[in-house]
Amino acid sequence: MDNAEVKKDMVQNLLGLGQVKKFNFNLPPAALVEHAILNGEGVLADTGALMVDTGKFTGRSPNDRYIVSDDKTLQAVWWSDINIPFDAQKFDALHRKMLDYLEDKTVYVRQAHACDHDNYRLGITVVNTWAWHNLFCYNLFMRPEEQALLSPNTDFTIINIPEFQADPLTDGTRSENFAILNLSKNIILIGGTGYAGEMKKGIFSVLNFKLPHERGVLSMHCSANVGKEGDTAIFFGLSGTGKTTLSADPNRSLIGDDEHGWADETVFNFEGGCYAKVVDLTREKEPEIYDAIRFGTIVENTRFVEGQRTINYADRSVTQNTRTAYPIHYIPNIMRPSRGDAPQNIFFLAADAFGVLPPISRLTAGQAMYHFISGYTAKVAGTEMGVKEPQATFSACFGAAFLPLHPTRYADLLGKKINQHQVNVWLINTGWSGGGYGVGSRMKLSYTRAMITAALNGDLDQVSYTKHPIFGIEMPDSCPNVPSELLHPRNTWEDPEAYDHMALHLAGLFRDNFSRYQDFASPQILAGGPIG
Repeated sequence: MDNAEVKKDMVQNLLGLGQVKKFNFNLPPAALVEHAILNGEGVLADTGALMVDTGKFTGRSPNDRYIVSDDKTLQAVWWSDINIPFDAQKFDALHRKMLDYLEDKTVYVRQAHACDHDNYRLGITVVNTWAWHNLFCYNLFMRPEEQALLSPNTDFTIINIPEFQADPLTDGTRSENFAILNLSKNIILIGGTGYAGEMKKGIFSVLNFKLPHERGVLSMHCSANVGKEGDTAIFFGLSGTGKTTLSADPNRSLIGDDEHGWADETVFNFEGGCYAKVVDLTREKEPEIYDAIRFGTIVENTRFVEGQRTINYADRSVTQNTRTAYPIHYIPNIMRPSRGDAPQNIFFLAADAFGVLPPISRLTAGQAMYHFISGYTAKVAGTEMGVKEPQATFSACFGAAFLPLHPTRYADLLGKKINQHQVNVWLINTGWSGGGYGVGSRMKLSYTRAMITAALNGDLDQVSYTKHPIFGIEMPDSCPNVPSELLHPRNTWEDPEAYDHMALHLAGLFRDNFSRYQDFASPQILAGGPIG
C-alpha cells in the first residue's frame, strides 16, 4: 500500500467514516467535475465552467449560525444575535447523528489549509456529500503541496451535508438548516443548506476568533494589493462600495480580494481563491473575473441564454446573489505567495447615498478605529426589495456577521498597528456628490481611481487640508486629475444649508449605531466620531 492509500485510511478512521459506501479522497478538479455531472449536481457552460444551483438557500442564513458555548468561549465570545450560543451536549449528539447518517453514503473528503503564512496556517479537512462542494473547497481554500498531504493531522474539520435536516425539537436548532462552530473541538457542522459560502465563512469566523484572541494577529474582511515598489494597500468595504473593483489595479499585484491577516510586518491572504458576484458581469466591467470563468470554475444560481450554453449574467430569476468560485491563479497579476509587507495605506470605502461624505478624506488613528467599528455604507432604492430611499447600513469592522469577538477588540488591534507602522488611513466615498441619491450624481470611477492613486503615490502628502465641520475628518483642497470643487461636498450642493441638515442627520445615524459599542470603546475611539 502506497503513502497516499495509507493516508486515506488514516483520515477515514480519524473522521469516523469507516462505514461509508464510497470514500473519495482529494480528487482532482477534473474528477470532481465528472462526479458532479454524473450525480446530476450541475452542467457545463460553454466556457467549461460548472453551473450549479444551491437550492432553497442562495446565501448564508445568519439566524441559523451558532457557536458552542463552553469553558473556552463563554467569556471570550461576543454573544449577540450574530453569535448565538449552542449547547455543547446538543452539538455532540448532532455530530454523532450526522456521522451515522453518512453510513452507506458516498463522501468526498479534501485536505486543504487557510493562511498563506507558515506561522499561522490552519489545516482543514472537509467532508462533503456533494462533489461540487468539494470542488468549491479546492478552489477557495489553499491547496497543500503533495508532501504536505502525507500527514494525517488537521486543525479543523468541516462536515457539510446539505440533504441532512435537523429536528429543532431534539437537536436544539432553530430550523432544519444550521451552521455550528465548535471552537474547542475544532469542528464545523453544516446541514440543510446547499449554499457553499457557509464553509468559507465558517473558517473565516474561526480565524476571526483564533488569530486575534490567541495570536495577536488582526483578521480582516478586506482586499489587498501591492505596488511595484513593494508598498501594500488594504481596502475595506461592504458590498457595492467597489472593494473588488478598486483593488484590481493593473499597476499593482493582488494579494487577495476578501480575507486577510495582519501579523507584525506581514499582510497575508487567508484563501486560495475568489468568490465573486457575477450579476450583470461583462468582460468590459470585470475582465479578470469574466475570463476566470472556465473549466474548474463554479458558477452558482445563474441561467443560460435560451437555447445556448452561454451564461446570462443579467438573469436574476434565481437570486441577485449569483456567484462564481475559482482558484486565485485563474486571474493575472497576483502575488506569489499571497502576502505583502505591512500596509502603508488603508482605504475605507463607503457608497454614501446621502451625498454627505467627501470623496476622499484623511483620518487620524482614533477616527480610523471609529469608522472601522462603524463599517458604514448606504443602500439605495432598487438594491433590495422595499428600499425606497437611501438607508444607512453599518456592519462592524466591515464584517460583523463573522466576528466572534467584540468589535472593539479588532479596532484596538487596528489602532495599535496603525500607530506602530505610521499607516495613512483614508475614507473614500464611492457614492453620491452634489446631493443624495436621486438628486446628485454618482462619483465617477475615474475620479475615485485618481484619488486612490494620488494617495498611494504620496501626492496628497504635501497638499493643504480642510477639516470637515461635522465629521472632523480632513479633506484635501486639491488632488491631481480631480476637479477641486468635488473635494468639499458642501460646495457641490445647490443648497448648502440642505447639505448641513443632511450631514447632521447622517452624523446622528453614526452616533445611534455606535451607542451599542461605546461602553467598551477607549477614549481614543470615542474621540474619533462626529464633532458637529
